[in-house]
Amino acid sequence: MTDRRAFIATGLVSGFTLAAGPINAAAILTDTAGLEAGEVSIKVGDGRVPAYRARPKDKTHAPVILVVQEIFGVHEFIKDVCRRLAHQGYYAVAPALYARYGDPGKYDMNHIEQLISDVVSKVPDNEVMGDLDAAVAFAKGEGADTAKLGITGFCWGGRIVWLYAAHNPRVKAGVAWYGPLRGKTDALHPKTAIELAPQIHAPILGNYAGKDMGIPIVDVAEMREALAKGGNTKSRIDIFEASQHGFFADYRGSYNEADAKTGWAHALAWFAENGVK
Repeated sequence: MTDRRAFIATGLVSGFTLAAGPINAAAILTDTAGLEAGEVSIKVGDGRVPAYRARPKDKTHAPVILVVQEIFGVHEFIKDVCRRLAHQGYYAVAPALYARYGDPGKYDMNHIEQLISDVVSKVPDNEVMGDLDAAVAFAKGEGADTAKLGITGFCWGGRIVWLYAAHNPRVKAGVAWYGPLRGKTDALHPKTAIELAPQIHAPILGNYAGKDMGIPIVDVAEMREALAKGGNTKSRIDIFEASQHGFFADYRGSYNEADAKTGWAHALAWFAENGVK
Protein backbone atom coordinates (compact mmCIF):
# COMPACT_ATOMS: atom_id res chain seq x y z
CA MET A 1 0.00 0.00 0.00
CA THR A 2 1.22 3.49 -0.84
CA ASP A 3 2.31 5.51 2.17
CA ARG A 4 -0.07 8.45 1.99
CA ARG A 5 2.21 10.57 4.16
CA ALA A 6 5.22 10.41 1.85
CA PHE A 7 4.50 8.68 -1.43
CA ILE A 8 7.07 8.14 -4.14
CA ALA A 9 5.50 9.38 -7.35
CA THR A 10 5.76 7.36 -10.53
CA GLY A 11 7.09 9.26 -13.52
CA LEU A 12 5.53 10.19 -16.83
CA VAL A 13 4.91 7.49 -19.42
CA SER A 14 7.76 7.15 -21.91
CA GLY A 15 6.55 7.26 -25.51
CA PHE A 16 3.00 6.31 -26.45
CA THR A 17 0.85 4.10 -24.28
CA LEU A 18 1.07 0.35 -24.85
CA ALA A 19 -2.58 -0.05 -23.90
CA ALA A 20 -3.94 1.34 -27.17
CA GLY A 21 -2.14 -1.22 -29.33
CA PRO A 22 -0.18 -0.45 -32.53
CA ILE A 23 0.56 3.21 -33.13
CA ASN A 24 -1.29 4.83 -36.02
CA ALA A 25 0.99 6.14 -38.77
CA ALA A 26 -0.98 9.40 -38.58
CA ALA A 27 0.34 10.13 -35.08
CA ILE A 28 1.34 13.78 -34.79
CA LEU A 29 4.70 14.71 -33.28
CA THR A 30 4.94 18.40 -32.52
CA ASP A 31 8.40 19.94 -32.23
CA THR A 32 9.71 22.08 -29.38
CA ALA A 33 11.10 24.91 -31.51
CA GLY A 34 10.50 28.15 -29.64
CA LEU A 35 9.22 26.31 -26.60
CA GLU A 36 10.41 25.38 -23.16
CA ALA A 37 9.02 21.87 -22.73
CA GLY A 38 9.66 18.88 -20.52
CA GLU A 39 9.02 17.25 -17.18
CA VAL A 40 8.58 19.33 -14.04
CA SER A 41 7.80 18.48 -10.42
CA ILE A 42 4.75 19.97 -8.73
CA LYS A 43 4.31 20.26 -4.98
CA VAL A 44 1.00 18.79 -3.81
CA GLY A 45 -0.48 18.29 -0.38
CA ASP A 46 1.30 15.03 0.40
CA GLY A 47 4.48 15.25 -1.66
CA ARG A 48 5.30 15.98 -5.28
CA VAL A 49 3.92 14.73 -8.58
CA PRO A 50 5.57 14.85 -12.00
CA ALA A 51 3.97 16.80 -14.82
CA TYR A 52 4.68 17.71 -18.40
CA ARG A 53 4.83 21.45 -19.07
CA ALA A 54 5.20 23.34 -22.34
CA ARG A 55 5.28 27.12 -22.75
CA PRO A 56 6.52 29.66 -25.29
CA LYS A 57 10.09 30.80 -24.65
CA ASP A 58 9.43 34.39 -25.69
CA LYS A 59 6.10 35.04 -23.95
CA THR A 60 5.59 36.12 -20.36
CA HIS A 61 2.28 35.91 -18.50
CA ALA A 62 0.94 33.29 -20.90
CA PRO A 63 -2.65 32.14 -20.26
CA VAL A 64 -2.88 28.70 -18.67
CA ILE A 65 -4.54 25.54 -19.94
CA LEU A 66 -4.61 22.44 -17.75
CA VAL A 67 -4.36 19.31 -19.90
CA VAL A 68 -5.96 16.27 -18.30
CA GLN A 69 -4.74 12.84 -19.31
CA GLU A 70 -6.63 9.99 -20.91
CA ILE A 71 -7.10 6.80 -18.94
CA PHE A 72 -3.61 5.86 -20.17
CA GLY A 73 -1.77 8.56 -18.20
CA VAL A 74 0.56 11.33 -19.34
CA HIS A 75 2.11 9.64 -22.38
CA GLU A 76 3.40 11.06 -25.66
CA PHE A 77 -0.02 12.07 -27.00
CA ILE A 78 -0.83 14.19 -23.93
CA LYS A 79 2.65 15.72 -24.01
CA ASP A 80 2.13 16.54 -27.68
CA VAL A 81 -1.17 18.28 -26.94
CA CYS A 82 0.72 20.44 -24.43
CA ARG A 83 3.24 21.38 -27.12
CA ARG A 84 0.47 22.17 -29.61
CA LEU A 85 -1.11 24.53 -27.10
CA ALA A 86 2.25 26.12 -26.29
CA HIS A 87 2.73 26.89 -29.98
CA GLN A 88 -0.60 28.73 -29.75
CA GLY A 89 0.80 30.91 -26.98
CA TYR A 90 -0.41 28.97 -23.95
CA TYR A 91 1.26 27.71 -20.82
CA ALA A 92 0.07 24.07 -20.90
CA VAL A 93 0.62 21.67 -18.03
CA ALA A 94 -0.44 18.04 -17.58
CA PRO A 95 0.11 16.65 -14.07
CA ALA A 96 0.43 12.87 -13.67
CA LEU A 97 -2.80 12.31 -11.77
CA TYR A 98 -2.15 8.60 -11.13
CA ALA A 99 1.28 9.26 -9.66
CA ARG A 100 0.54 7.80 -6.21
CA TYR A 101 -0.98 4.57 -7.48
CA GLY A 102 1.12 3.04 -10.22
CA ASP A 103 2.59 3.29 -13.70
CA PRO A 104 -0.06 3.18 -16.46
CA GLY A 105 2.73 2.77 -19.00
CA LYS A 106 3.37 -0.85 -18.04
CA TYR A 107 -0.07 -2.09 -19.13
CA ASP A 108 -0.65 -3.27 -22.69
CA MET A 109 -3.88 -3.54 -24.68
CA ASN A 110 -4.61 -6.97 -23.21
CA HIS A 111 -4.61 -5.64 -19.65
CA ILE A 112 -6.77 -2.51 -19.76
CA GLU A 113 -9.20 -3.92 -17.19
CA GLN A 114 -6.24 -4.57 -14.91
CA LEU A 115 -5.06 -0.99 -15.41
CA ILE A 116 -8.50 0.19 -14.34
CA SER A 117 -8.65 -2.03 -11.26
CA ASP A 118 -5.00 -1.59 -10.21
CA VAL A 119 -4.68 2.14 -10.78
CA VAL A 120 -7.53 4.17 -12.22
CA SER A 121 -10.28 3.06 -9.84
CA LYS A 122 -8.13 4.03 -6.84
CA VAL A 123 -7.72 7.71 -7.80
CA PRO A 124 -10.11 9.86 -5.74
CA ASP A 125 -11.87 12.75 -7.43
CA ASN A 126 -11.09 15.13 -4.57
CA GLU A 127 -7.38 14.32 -4.86
CA VAL A 128 -7.47 15.04 -8.59
CA MET A 129 -9.08 18.41 -7.88
CA GLY A 130 -6.31 19.20 -5.38
CA ASP A 131 -3.56 18.19 -7.80
CA LEU A 132 -5.03 20.40 -10.52
CA ASP A 133 -5.21 23.27 -8.04
CA ALA A 134 -1.53 22.65 -7.31
CA ALA A 135 -0.74 22.72 -11.04
CA VAL A 136 -2.42 26.13 -11.28
CA ALA A 137 -0.36 27.39 -8.33
CA PHE A 138 2.80 26.03 -9.98
CA ALA A 139 1.98 27.83 -13.23
CA LYS A 140 1.43 31.07 -11.33
CA GLY A 141 4.80 30.60 -9.64
CA GLU A 142 6.40 30.40 -13.08
CA GLY A 143 4.85 33.70 -14.12
CA ALA A 144 1.88 32.41 -16.10
CA ASP A 145 -1.41 34.32 -16.09
CA THR A 146 -3.74 32.14 -14.04
CA ALA A 147 -6.48 34.77 -14.27
CA LYS A 148 -6.87 33.36 -17.78
CA LEU A 149 -7.39 29.72 -16.84
CA GLY A 150 -8.69 27.00 -19.14
CA ILE A 151 -8.86 23.24 -18.99
CA THR A 152 -9.12 20.46 -21.55
CA GLY A 153 -9.12 16.70 -21.17
CA PHE A 154 -9.72 13.47 -23.03
CA CYS A 155 -11.80 10.39 -22.14
CA TRP A 156 -11.11 9.94 -18.39
CA GLY A 157 -9.82 13.50 -18.48
CA GLY A 158 -12.92 14.70 -20.30
CA ARG A 159 -14.98 13.80 -17.24
CA ILE A 160 -12.48 15.65 -15.07
CA VAL A 161 -12.99 18.83 -17.11
CA TRP A 162 -16.64 18.91 -16.03
CA LEU A 163 -15.74 18.13 -12.42
CA TYR A 164 -12.97 20.71 -12.20
CA ALA A 165 -15.17 23.42 -13.69
CA ALA A 166 -17.65 22.70 -10.89
CA HIS A 167 -14.83 22.70 -8.32
CA ASN A 168 -12.93 25.85 -9.34
CA PRO A 169 -14.95 29.00 -10.09
CA ARG A 170 -11.81 30.64 -11.53
CA VAL A 171 -11.97 28.46 -14.65
CA LYS A 172 -12.77 30.74 -17.57
CA ALA A 173 -13.50 28.01 -20.12
CA GLY A 174 -13.07 24.32 -20.74
CA VAL A 175 -13.14 21.77 -23.56
CA ALA A 176 -14.17 18.22 -22.68
CA TRP A 177 -13.41 15.53 -25.24
CA TYR A 178 -15.74 12.49 -24.98
CA GLY A 179 -15.66 12.36 -21.18
CA PRO A 180 -18.20 10.10 -19.41
CA LEU A 181 -21.20 12.05 -18.17
CA ARG A 182 -22.69 9.42 -15.90
CA GLY A 183 -21.57 6.07 -14.45
CA LYS A 184 -21.16 4.21 -11.20
CA THR A 185 -20.46 6.30 -8.14
CA ASP A 186 -18.64 5.33 -4.95
CA ALA A 187 -16.85 6.91 -2.01
CA LEU A 188 -13.90 7.97 -4.19
CA HIS A 189 -16.05 9.14 -7.10
CA PRO A 190 -19.23 10.42 -5.46
CA LYS A 191 -20.76 12.52 -8.25
CA THR A 192 -21.24 12.20 -11.99
CA ALA A 193 -20.75 15.11 -14.38
CA ILE A 194 -24.52 15.33 -14.86
CA GLU A 195 -25.07 15.58 -11.09
CA LEU A 196 -22.50 18.38 -10.85
CA ALA A 197 -23.87 20.33 -13.82
CA PRO A 198 -25.76 22.86 -11.65
CA GLN A 199 -22.42 23.89 -10.12
CA ILE A 200 -20.76 24.54 -13.49
CA HIS A 201 -20.94 28.20 -14.46
CA ALA A 202 -17.98 28.46 -16.86
CA PRO A 203 -18.63 27.89 -20.56
CA ILE A 204 -17.66 24.32 -21.43
CA LEU A 205 -17.45 22.97 -24.97
CA GLY A 206 -18.09 19.25 -25.19
CA ASN A 207 -16.70 17.38 -28.21
CA TYR A 208 -18.49 14.02 -28.33
CA ALA A 209 -18.78 11.15 -30.81
CA GLY A 210 -21.95 9.91 -32.44
CA LYS A 211 -20.66 6.32 -32.56
CA ASP A 212 -19.30 6.24 -29.01
CA MET A 213 -20.25 2.83 -27.59
CA GLY A 214 -19.69 3.98 -24.02
CA ILE A 215 -21.40 7.39 -23.96
CA PRO A 216 -24.94 7.20 -25.35
CA ILE A 217 -26.56 10.25 -26.91
CA VAL A 218 -29.20 10.16 -24.18
CA ASP A 219 -26.46 11.07 -21.68
CA VAL A 220 -25.50 14.06 -23.80
CA ALA A 221 -29.12 15.17 -23.95
CA GLU A 222 -29.43 14.87 -20.17
CA MET A 223 -26.21 16.86 -19.65
CA ARG A 224 -27.48 19.63 -21.91
CA GLU A 225 -30.71 19.75 -19.93
CA ALA A 226 -28.90 19.75 -16.58
CA LEU A 227 -26.66 22.63 -17.66
CA ALA A 228 -29.63 24.64 -18.89
CA LYS A 229 -31.56 24.05 -15.68
CA GLY A 230 -28.55 25.25 -13.72
CA GLY A 231 -28.51 28.49 -15.71
CA ASN A 232 -25.43 27.65 -17.77
CA THR A 233 -26.56 28.80 -21.20
CA LYS A 234 -23.04 29.40 -22.53
CA SER A 235 -21.91 25.77 -22.62
CA ARG A 236 -22.30 23.70 -25.77
CA ILE A 237 -21.95 20.03 -26.66
CA ASP A 238 -21.20 19.12 -30.27
CA ILE A 239 -21.76 15.63 -31.62
CA PHE A 240 -19.44 14.38 -34.36
CA GLU A 241 -21.82 11.88 -35.88
CA ALA A 242 -19.33 9.87 -37.96
CA SER A 243 -16.75 9.46 -35.20
CA GLN A 244 -15.99 6.93 -32.49
CA HIS A 245 -14.75 7.50 -28.95
CA GLY A 246 -11.17 8.74 -29.12
CA PHE A 247 -11.54 10.44 -32.49
CA PHE A 248 -9.01 13.15 -31.57
CA ALA A 249 -6.33 10.63 -30.55
CA ASP A 250 -4.22 10.64 -33.71
CA TYR A 251 -2.06 7.74 -32.51
CA ARG A 252 -5.07 5.37 -32.33
CA GLY A 253 -7.19 3.55 -34.87
CA SER A 254 -10.22 5.55 -33.73
CA TYR A 255 -8.70 8.77 -35.14
CA ASN A 256 -10.93 10.73 -37.49
CA GLU A 257 -8.72 13.37 -39.09
CA ALA A 258 -11.47 15.64 -40.38
CA ASP A 259 -13.43 15.69 -37.12
CA ALA A 260 -10.25 16.01 -35.07
CA LYS A 261 -9.20 19.10 -37.03
CA THR A 262 -12.66 20.62 -36.72
CA GLY A 263 -12.83 19.87 -33.00
CA TRP A 264 -9.39 21.37 -32.43
CA ALA A 265 -10.27 24.54 -34.34
CA HIS A 266 -13.46 24.84 -32.29
CA ALA A 267 -11.49 24.30 -29.07
CA LEU A 268 -8.97 27.05 -29.84
CA ALA A 269 -11.74 29.44 -30.82
CA TRP A 270 -13.67 28.56 -27.65
CA PHE A 271 -10.77 29.45 -25.39
CA ALA A 272 -10.11 32.70 -27.25
CA GLU A 273 -13.76 33.73 -27.20
CA ASN A 274 -14.12 33.01 -23.49
CA GLY A 275 -11.19 34.89 -22.00
CA VAL A 276 -8.39 32.31 -22.24
CA LYS A 277 -6.06 34.05 -24.68
